[in-house]
Amino acid sequence: MSLVSALRSIATHPLNRGGELRSLVRFAKWQIESRLVRGAVVHDWIGGSRFLVRTGETGLTGNIYTGLHEFADMGYLLHVLRDSDLFVDVGANAGSYTILACAVVGARGYAFEPVPGTYDRLVENVLLNHVESRVTCLKVGVGNVEGVFSFTSGKDTENHVVISGEKDPDAIDVRMCTLDSVLGGESPAVAKIDVEGFETPVLEGAQKTLNKASLHSVIMELNGSGSRYGYDESRILEMMSDHGFKAYSYAPFDRSLIKLNEKSLASGNSLFIRDLSVVAERLASAPKVRIFGKEF
Repeated sequence: MSLVSALRSIATHPLNRGGELRSLVRFAKWQIESRLVRGAVVHDWIGGSRFLVRTGETGLTGNIYTGLHEFADMGYLLHVLRDSDLFVDVGANAGSYTILACAVVGARGYAFEPVPGTYDRLVENVLLNHVESRVTCLKVGVGNVEGVFSFTSGKDTENHVVISGEKDPDAIDVRMCTLDSVLGGESPAVAKIDVEGFETPVLEGAQKTLNKASLHSVIMELNGSGSRYGYDESRILEMMSDHGFKAYSYAPFDRSLIKLNEKSLASGNSLFIRDLSVVAERLASAPKVRIFGKEF
């Protein structure tokens, strides 16, 4: 993304509308600060939460610039989750969603992150927020079989299972598990899956988990990258439908759900919901969240 495109994206973010200049000041301040300070910087986030961030960590720096980098999905998580729930974060990266779920809302969590350096960042952020008693961090990948897979390690939020024939000098071997093997005795309420095109195997290895009545929401980022492995994302829609889930997007300011059709699944943000009446009640009754002077 070019600098102009990045600045435009920041300025037009829903939480920055009406405060475009302040958002660009935040961008400039971080660019200067990250070059003057060696190592990680502690950033105070929402609800008393914090995270350690370094230059180049695009997911975390996006939260600095915009409050919530993925506003619709993160807003949904904050509204629908409760402190008695279990949250599952597959592809946790440095832990943005885990922090929101477990430090801000107060839920329990499982966070899966296979890349050692990124896993270390995740653990740092869990410890920084004093939620280590509520979060189980696992340095493993998630798929449909147990085993060892080759994984990229130098692509920040875009690390992925190495494709057959792909050459990556930083590739590493990581242990893979299935969600069903790890969550056998658990009852998750919400899962987030962001695995850069490997969603289909993750779901194939989570059939028992998807059947659990407690699971009412699955947040997935679908951007067409499953094609790198030969997966057709319409298969994801079929699997989710088989388990009673329908696809929606979320508008946090008015707390409304917009039903999606199959053609919308490759747009980036897809929210799969089961038990719509339960979810609707939770969304309506959730306390307001305040960021950058805006409430939703």
